[in-house]
Amino acid sequence: MKSSAPSSVREPGLDTLRAIAILWVMLFHMHWLLHPGMLTGLGRYGWMGVDIFFVLSGYLIGSQLLRPYTRGSQPSIGGFYLRRAFRVLPAYLTVLLLYFTVPGFREAPGLSPAWQFLTFTENFRINYATDQAFSHVWSLCVEEHFYLILPLLVLALMWKPRFGKALGVILAVLCFGIAIRAYIYIHRLNPLINTDPDSFVLFYIEKIYYPTYTRLDGLLVGVALATIKTFRPVWWQRALAHGHAITLAGLGISAFAIWLFHDRFGFTASILGFPLLALGFGLLLVASVSPVSLLSKARGFGFIATLAYSMYLTHKEIINLDHKYLLRYMGPSDWMVLLVYFATSFLAATVLYFAVERPFLRLREKISARSAYRTLPAVAAR
Repeated sequence: MKSSAPSSVREPGLDTLRAIAILWVMLFHMHWLLHPGMLTGLGRYGWMGVDIFFVLSGYLIGSQLLRPYTRGSQPSIGGFYLRRAFRVLPAYLTVLLLYFTVPGFREAPGLSPAWQFLTFTENFRINYATDQAFSHVWSLCVEEHFYLILPLLVLALMWKPRFGKALGVILAVLCFGIAIRAYIYIHRLNPLINTDPDSFVLFYIEKIYYPTYTRLDGLLVGVALATIKTFRPVWWQRALAHGHAITLAGLGISAFAIWLFHDRFGFTASILGFPLLALGFGLLLVASVSPVSLLSKARGFGFIATLAYSMYLTHKEIINLDHKYLLRYMGPSDWMVLLVYFATSFLAATVLYFAVERPFLRLREKISARSAYRTLPAVAAR
């Protein structure tokens, strides 16, 4: 695999990871409504699907921004921001409009002010005790902050590129995340563990689980992998040649991190669990693009991966509507409940994708093609 491969080429293994991530997240938001059993046990950890998304995003966006340097050029920051806007905003603003104009669409009655959603500050400002509607947008806020800062950081680091400088930044971000979570836990959460358990959980969600500065681990691992692929291709190819070993290592580290999170709000999990989870998922990402790994050979997940963003935006609302209006017709079987929940969520995501998301993606490609065409004479003249 060449590091300069076009970003438009889809990797089946990455589609598999993306599909696993969205299905796992959906199961997490459904498992509260199921009878106790294996599915609820698996669903209890479904919030980790977001961490898979973070690793994928770090890898893909990092590769996109670093790839031009292999051709002796720089990424277009304005072009990058424009492409991200076309990718994220149309579907997001459509769903946000439904939240504020159709109260029955909400999965919870309380909703934060519109400006928090429009400025992507919901993950810093949310009052989770009262405003839980559309709270899952916290991860999109993290992604948006990442899209804003990473291009500028790449330009700064690539001004005088040094391996040691890049490694120093990676280690600094890693240590900062560990330190800030430890500080918040020791000084803000510990006093509440025995005196006010309910406030402890709410404070954990608001101050450790949601904020961007405490959830950089997955994005960091993804960007680190993109950096290795781009500037250390020999290392990358050696890793890809050992796909089975990488898969086993990724599964082992992920399993250990999941075990740490059996007490999701515990100190050790909160401090070290997130980087370990990111490392495990990062290794599984490498395995997913290794030609010798079984994970890279999985097929049939492309459409689910394509719908992942629209499903992420809408699935909690659809599940709530199903529970409110269709549960009486589903019977006692959890499998029937899951079938209805997943089917209706897929249907809503398909409508959003074809009605909003895809038309704007096509418009984005037309604008990009025109921009590239206008630059051809200047390039040819050099």
